[in-house]
Amino acid sequence: MITTDENRGLDSWKLWASAGLRFLVFVGGMAGLLFVSAGRVDWVAAWLFVVLFGFYLVVLMIWFVTRAPDLLRERLRIASNVKPWDKFITVLYGIFMIALLVTAGLDAGRWGWSAMPLALQWIGVLGLILAGGMVWWTLAENRYAARWARIQRDRKQSVITSGPYRYVRHPMYAAVIGLFISIALALSSWWALLPAGCIGVIFVVRTALEDRMLHQELAGYQEYARHVRYRLIPGIW
Repeated sequence: MITTDENRGLDSWKLWASAGLRFLVFVGGMAGLLFVSAGRVDWVAAWLFVVLFGFYLVVLMIWFVTRAPDLLRERLRIASNVKPWDKFITVLYGIFMIALLVTAGLDAGRWGWSAMPLALQWIGVLGLILAGGMVWWTLAENRYAARWARIQRDRKQSVITSGPYRYVRHPMYAAVIGLFISIALALSSWWALLPAGCIGVIFVVRTALEDRMLHQELAGYQEYARHVRYRLIPGIW
């Protein structure tokens, strides 16, 4: 007979395996897109980005499995009540994320279309660090920060008002927009700012749709929205 502790141990190993496999596929896929499109492997900016982003994801994966396994399980699955519009938006997001990496590889890695000052590249690196910190802060404060737009009645979802949610209603999406702009800068590609900008537009639309969903379906959200007026950027929107 398997004891409760043994079941927990098996479940933990399944989480490690699932998260680890996704990490390898994601980071390996990003590296492959960058270096294949660049046609070379001696691209310093791409290595810096892959190593920095990979290290961040490893730390985040360890935190998820050890400190927030329930949130990790939620983010690894697609529930039955995910909004259809969010599935479509997620596909678009994936397409433009691939386009960003390929464009940067062709531009800065292969043909050198862009001439970006080194200072802007380091601003991009700093932006990666700040955006990564905001993502972690959001996840640490909100145990309902799912990957997909849905109301988590099965997890007794409630309104979160602490941490970054004191300033904007969708801090994760604000961080993601900043993240992809920072990726284009860190890779020294002006052209990559075009798909990064498209990702920004996608997440503005996603923010508006998700905010409407929360107003309509999540108890207490309308009251919260009256106190925290801005969705993404304090003082603007």
